[in-house]
Amino acid sequence: MGYKKFRADQLFDGYRLLDDQQVLITTEEGIVEDIVSLHEAGDDVQELNGILSPGFINCHCHLELSHMKGLISEGTGLPDFVLQVVNQRHFPGEEIVQAIEKAEDEMLTNGIVAVGDICNNTLTLPQKAKGRMYYHNFIETSGFNPQIAAQRFERSLGYFREYATHYSIPVESNSIVPHASYSVADELWEHIIRFPGNHLMTIHNQETAAENELFFKGQGEFLQLYQKMGIDISFFKPSGKSSLQSYLLKFIKNQSLILVHNVHTTEEDLLFAKDSDKKMTWCLCPNANLYIGGQLPAVDLFIKHDGMIVLGTDSLASNHQLSILEEIKTIRLHFPHIPPDQLLRWGTSNGAKALQMENLLGSFEKGKQPGVILCDNQFSRSRRLL
Repeated sequence: MGYKKFRADQLFDGYRLLDDQQVLITTEEGIVEDIVSLHEAGDDVQELNGILSPGFINCHCHLELSHMKGLISEGTGLPDFVLQVVNQRHFPGEEIVQAIEKAEDEMLTNGIVAVGDICNNTLTLPQKAKGRMYYHNFIETSGFNPQIAAQRFERSLGYFREYATHYSIPVESNSIVPHASYSVADELWEHIIRFPGNHLMTIHNQETAAENELFFKGQGEFLQLYQKMGIDISFFKPSGKSSLQSYLLKFIKNQSLILVHNVHTTEEDLLFAKDSDKKMTWCLCPNANLYIGGQLPAVDLFIKHDGMIVLGTDSLASNHQLSILEEIKTIRLHFPHIPPDQLLRWGTSNGAKALQMENLLGSFEKGKQPGVILCDNQFSRSRRLL
């Protein structure tokens, strides 16, 4: 069996940064054999400039929207962005499929090895079935009107069965999940939460201030969105609490949750989440947040409260690229005090754990095949080695 040996200025093993005296050894296929000291490594060590890292994990993406790149202007705010996605996403199937393949190519080039992907149809399934990277498919369900709850769930169940039949890499890699607090009726929540096997869940959380305003007061920009979409919400009664505090306890004990965006999550929300004893991960998508609303989450609050943080790209409808390194660069720009090893953990081992793929990916541990990427020392660019 042949081996590859890599040495760089620093080696990030998925958890911490090691110095240039450490050598990563893998098989030709990229399966990790060991990390050894330079004097134990022997001959044929590749000498590289930069930081060696496991492949990146993208915990939140909408691959099916890749054909919408550049269609929606920046700075629309979330309610108008949602309306434009609903109204403009319908393209010929061939164009959508081509854009999906191109977007997956981009993620592979950018060192991404696994994706938590939101699915409202099965258009991404043929590309995913090629097995070029790992996916957890989150079959997204929405419907704020209680009268259509059963119908909407049956539609999502049909998509789930398609994915379950044709995509199981790794096994149990599909879930039916709620879109957001403002788009799922209580009756639909019950269908989703009680669906057998829904062990891993995700939800768009507090992406805009209007989401909290709806639940606090029954007011705000979402009322105009419902009106434009012809949705009667006369049944809705505000809880008088934040969005997160209004829905979080609906999830059941054995479900792991990935809460995405969190731009308007407060310290009070974080304390509530801690007290709830839910298994939670906080997914940050900074470039999409800037694209849509021009704001970022209070990242330091999540660190202060020991939040499990991961990274996502969102879609090409709300981002200029699908690159976890670009998300890291944006966080470094706005939060320069966060150490590089912490940012890399968010993009690698934390992400693998959140998608329940930590036995396969996220770190350089014997037997794993996590991908090998090389970032330059300034985090300005990266390239994939394996």
